[in-house]
Amino acid sequence: MFKARDLALVAAFSALIALLGLPGGISVFGSSVPITLQSMGPMLAASILGWKRGCASVVAFLVLVAAGLPLLAGGRGGLSVFASPSLGYLIGFIFGSAVIGLIVQARQPRSSWWWTAMANVIGGIGVVYLFGIPIQAAILGTSGVIATAIAATVFLPGDLFKVIVATSVATAVHRAYPDLTPPLRKAR
Repeated sequence: MFKARDLALVAAFSALIALLGLPGGISVFGSSVPITLQSMGPMLAASILGWKRGCASVVAFLVLVAAGLPLLAGGRGGLSVFASPSLGYLIGFIFGSAVIGLIVQARQPRSSWWWTAMANVIGGIGVVYLFGIPIQAAILGTSGVIATAIAATVFLPGDLFKVIVATSVATAVHRAYPDLTPPLRKAR
């Protein structure tokens, strides 16, 4: 069970994910899924808080979106969002944050910039795309090849930049607060 400090961190990172949606999103080449800063939120939450609290932050954020709060980029919210081409990416946020957090916690307290970057690439890009691309293709009725090509062209450059930012921030936070994220063996 989460302690009061954990709940405060979960709430703060849920708010951060919402805040990253304020600039809105851009649809490039007619993509039905906008480019937003929000995909950096699960990277930051999991890289800094670990898998349990990172996932809880993402789930809390998505519950608020489902309840109708306009927290997604462009002021989107409500259950209809979960029938849109973005659905797979939103599901991927949960599983991606779990993977990021598990990888980061596996090396705590000795986690390095490279290790955290690898965690963000694997979880924040690989796992999120693993859910996002096929579900986007299914909802739009396109082939997986087309959806993959669109994701690689449209999302990947920005997502690599988000990995660099999230990794740099998480590394600095862990340097300043080395006990913030417990090692995996103590996280149970």
